[in-house]
Amino acid sequence: MTQKAYLNILKAGVYLSLLSFFLVFEKLLFPYITSKQIFFNILVEVLFIFWVGLIVKYPNWRPKKSWISFGLVSFFAVLLLSAFTGVDFNLSFWGDSERMLGVFHLLHFLAYYFIVITVMKTWTDWRNFFTTSVAAATLLVLYAWAKNMPFSTFGNTAYLSAYVIFNIYFALILFFREKARYAKISDNWLMTLYLAAAVIMLSVFSLTNTRGAYVGLGLSALFLLAYFLFTAKSKKVRFSSLGVMIVLVGIVALAFLKPELPLVSNNSILSTVRQITPETDTFQTRFIAWKAAWKDLPNHWLLGTGHGNFAITFDKYFDPTFYNYTRTETYFDRAHNTVVEITSTAGVLGILTYLSILLAALAYLWQGYRRRTIGRYDFTLLTALIIAYFVQNLAAFDSLASYISLMMTLGFIYWLSQNQEIKYDKNQPFVSREVAVLGGVSVVMIFILYNFNVLPLKMMQATILGELGFELNEPAATLQFYQEALSYDTPLDRESRDNLARSLTHQSYILNDLSDEERRRIFDYAIEMVNKNIAYNPKDHLVHVELAQLAGVAARFNKDDQEVFDRYSNIALEAISKANEYGPKHIPPYFIKGQIYEARNDFDNAIATLEYATTLNEDYYDSFCRLAWYYFRMQNEDGARPSMDRCLDLGGAVMLEPASYVESLTNYYWALEDWPRTLLLYERLSVLSDSAEVEVGLAKLYLQDGQIEKSIAAAQKAIELNPEKYQELASDFIQKVKDNNYQEFLPQDKTTDPEESSKTEE
Repeated sequence: MTQKAYLNILKAGVYLSLLSFFLVFEKLLFPYITSKQIFFNILVEVLFIFWVGLIVKYPNWRPKKSWISFGLVSFFAVLLLSAFTGVDFNLSFWGDSERMLGVFHLLHFLAYYFIVITVMKTWTDWRNFFTTSVAAATLLVLYAWAKNMPFSTFGNTAYLSAYVIFNIYFALILFFREKARYAKISDNWLMTLYLAAAVIMLSVFSLTNTRGAYVGLGLSALFLLAYFLFTAKSKKVRFSSLGVMIVLVGIVALAFLKPELPLVSNNSILSTVRQITPETDTFQTRFIAWKAAWKDLPNHWLLGTGHGNFAITFDKYFDPTFYNYTRTETYFDRAHNTVVEITSTAGVLGILTYLSILLAALAYLWQGYRRRTIGRYDFTLLTALIIAYFVQNLAAFDSLASYISLMMTLGFIYWLSQNQEIKYDKNQPFVSREVAVLGGVSVVMIFILYNFNVLPLKMMQATILGELGFELNEPAATLQFYQEALSYDTPLDRESRDNLARSLTHQSYILNDLSDEERRRIFDYAIEMVNKNIAYNPKDHLVHVELAQLAGVAARFNKDDQEVFDRYSNIALEAISKANEYGPKHIPPYFIKGQIYEARNDFDNAIATLEYATTLNEDYYDSFCRLAWYYFRMQNEDGARPSMDRCLDLGGAVMLEPASYVESLTNYYWALEDWPRTLLLYERLSVLSDSAEVEVGLAKLYLQDGQIEKSIAAAQKAIELNPEKYQELASDFIQKVKDNNYQEFLPQDKTTDPEESSKTEE
């Protein structure tokens, strides 16, 4: 094959890689991620065949030595090594469907980098490549605005923000490169388009509101302004830079000092900027995660816990104060800080090799700038871009979009540092050598392509059909599709097994009409699949929780068969005990353990488990609410009263259910004349049931508490719910309240519950 043919194929593939950003195949697991990564993987694997053929047949096209290339190879080599020394090789090397950032996938970005630096040999090549990238990014931003989707086709606003930052700087590089050739913008319409694209892309930040991206972009902008302030020869440029810096700093200061101003409160960007403080809940939860990494570092300081295995560190050193800031996102599989993530999972070797990549790039830029082989605009813009990328990643992590963009950036810096002219190779080795190389590499790539991309695609599609079976209440079809999905035996089966277990746990009602034998067959299969996931990493806290929940549901389905019940219940108890061992301060698993003991009628152990849970975080109302329930079941008022008091005082009324239980609590607290807590319970009961009687009691309690408007509103709702019974009484109540003559309605009688009181008034 000729040089031109090789180059045309490789260049076409490099351009085609940008198509991956647009792809979202809804019939796949995690479609925003898998659609893009699998397409990119297949494309790079095909291109790799031709790349090897090119550099073998035509040696002049082989990449030259570069510290950037050396840093990249070293970094990915360390990640690969950490996969073998870490706690979960499968997760490290193959990754999972939700992220698709295992070493296997990352190696495709390395191959992509070498392909890019091989074929992009002139400024015309880079200009066309950057222009295509900027055009693609602009379209994706316009799509985000048109669909009002802040994540566009990326599924995550942080991914979109990072991608846009790269392309804003690509647009500026294109603009200033053109500006060097033309005196005025009007002389070249392309300059206008580049600026317009940059402005359009910049506008998306008001939609994404990603704080890390704001900080990264802001600091990079300050670097640019500072550079021109101190180096520009023109006074006009220096004063303009100073003025813009003052304005930017002033606006940010205003956001913090005067948040009540309409300029701040009505502006989504400034409102988000104002949240960039250590006091925010998001920062606090991430800080807890970072502290966990620091605590664990001495145990794995050289190579970490293995690439992608941050979760095991997070679980091991989890701090229950985490629940003071969020009650939902309590599981971190990533540190949300690239430096912390790499140091924790790839150790000191990992972070040093990672930083060496960026330092090498900056060194080449500085060296070229000093020698005047790199222009000042290329130097400043690329340096600013590296600053923006690094800083925003202190609150995020890389994705396909940022990795591709980073490889483009590093490839461009490589080209600037090499300053090579294109040279066609006239050497023509024997055709047999070329054929042998192409044949051998093709066999390997086709094997990889089919087994690690095509088969996972089939697995994901069958898994989605299995999920559809749950939605359609078709257990037989569900099992059939999941068995088909897992029959492909791919390295990414982890998510399919997880989906089966979680769906079966939370949608077990689809098994109601099956025989006991059929249900057991399905449960046993699902438990077997979860155990396969546990085999990857026996200390995986979350998978043990998953197994405990699944086996607990299976036990409840077999409560009439003591032998089968005991078998499933023992599996559940053993699994949740291991979960408590590997994530000792995660609180919700103790609730699951309490439920398992409850199903075994072992209330003493259930109470002891919940008592311990309350000690982990005394401000976490869930523990006290659940503990009180067990005490009430045991008719132990001495234990129930203080636990429920704590539950209500911490705001736990919002989680109490069902209505019958809450109603019994309202009667209990009414009899105690504990009006503040009774009010909390009545507010909850009002949410759980449409009862006019409840609204009557609520109206009186609001009155007792001095909340006149809410009292009237509750009385009016009682009329709406039962006008025939309460129209006259409630209207009289409302009028007397307005006349400030309502003493007779105050809940004073300790022996009379609200419903009886309403009957008396009637």
